[in-house]
Amino acid sequence: MGWMDFWIVLVCCTLTIAACRVIPLFLLKGRTLPDGVHRALELIPPAAFAALVANDLLTPGMFDAGLWPAAAPLVAALLVIVVARLTKSLLWCAVAGVAVYALLLML
Repeated sequence: MGWMDFWIVLVCCTLTIAACRVIPLFLLKGRTLPDGVHRALELIPPAAFAALVANDLLTPGMFDAGLWPAAAPLVAALLVIVVARLTKSLLWCAVAGVAVYALLLML
């Protein structure tokens, strides 16, 4: 692929992404979303966070090195669930998860 092809693909991708992000804003401006849509949109942050950490929690051969190295991410994840229930904040979930995981690795 030459440089001209690269720039064509880049411009097309940029325009597509911009259209997907901007057009809904203009179409929904000043409108109230139905209750079901609003509830579904509230699930996006927890789902995104779960997708980011799920791959690190359960991996093939995770118990090969022993029980404790494999259990540390699971214990940190349990604490993140508690923090999520109490605060409903993605920021505090990330801070608590990283802090507890770092402390558990030091043990």
